[in-house]
Amino acid sequence: MARKPTAYWDYIKVEELLALQGGLDASDDGLSNDEVLFITVHQIDELWFKLVLRDLTAVRTLFAKAPVPEQALASVVRGLRRIDLLLRQTAEHFALMETMTTRDYLAFRDKLSPASGFQSAQMREIEILLGLADGDRIPLGHEGSYLSALKGHDGSESAAYRRVVKRLEDRPTLKEVIYDWLYRTPIQGSIPGQPGDDEHVRAFVDSYAKVHAKAVSRALELARTDALTAADVERLEKRYAREVEDGRKFLLAEDVPAESRARHMRIRAALLFIEGYRELPLLAWPREIIEGLVAVEQAFVLFRQRHARMVERVIGRRTGTGGSAGVEYLDQTALKYRIFNEIWAVRTLLVDKKHLPPLENPSFYGFATDPPPSS
Repeated sequence: MARKPTAYWDYIKVEELLALQGGLDASDDGLSNDEVLFITVHQIDELWFKLVLRDLTAVRTLFAKAPVPEQALASVVRGLRRIDLLLRQTAEHFALMETMTTRDYLAFRDKLSPASGFQSAQMREIEILLGLADGDRIPLGHEGSYLSALKGHDGSESAAYRRVVKRLEDRPTLKEVIYDWLYRTPIQGSIPGQPGDDEHVRAFVDSYAKVHAKAVSRALELARTDALTAADVERLEKRYAREVEDGRKFLLAEDVPAESRARHMRIRAALLFIEGYRELPLLAWPREIIEGLVAVEQAFVLFRQRHARMVERVIGRRTGTGGSAGVEYLDQTALKYRIFNEIWAVRTLLVDKKHLPPLENPSFYGFATDPPPSS
């Protein structure tokens, strides 16, 4: 049976889409341009979030495999780059929102109360899928938990509530599978479970701590040349000594419970190993993945910061429609809602390539080759 010819407007559902900007009214005919703008921008944001969730889910699913198929790493990088671009594109929408004056927005703001952007279920899904822990969340206000804010006013389960609960059950998170993958990284040719792996990892960590301390010492010597007084020198010496000590504690994972220390030390060593020896063929794509994760999280942080500045510009620091602290709450989320802390932290410890510890077993990290033909 021949397929019916497709029209653009049918495929994209144009008429249905254009009928969705009425807010609480049946249509947008009686609304101001500013209110229609407000509704449309937020609807577009939700569509971008839908795409972010699809790509995040695909990346998470690939990394949930053990081992992760090497041929899939290029697709992962492409997905992370698209997520980064989607989040940046969403942040650009705030410039459109800023075309409204305070008075323009106040003309329809009361319609929103007590609704809040905090009730964006897809935003909460993105945070959950990335790996934001419930214990790290900042309370919105009176609701007790972010899940409570997603229920109906009568306490009933809304579609938003059910969506987020389902996402909470959708484990593992991206952070969990990424850290599992990093844990399996060969370090100096050694892999977990292999005899002597703990010793290989500790030897690499110790050698890296030494080269890091030397790099900091060189930086201190350069900084001394700008010191004007003995007090300046003392201040610099304390600062750089603290950098060395903090680096050592991080490498040895002394900031995590003892039972998790060996695992986190190996993950951090893997991050340094991938970053330090990224030219090796086996590590080239893993390094691109790490860079992609940093870009995604940076884009999310920038989105939150841009959101806060837009809100402050349009309505100042008044209480939010949902009873939140408004700009203060948004600023806190931009500062504290970080997922891949260890990936960011290793940036402080990276050293010049020429100062890296000697690479052992370099052939392990080369291109795979077929065995020579038999004669």
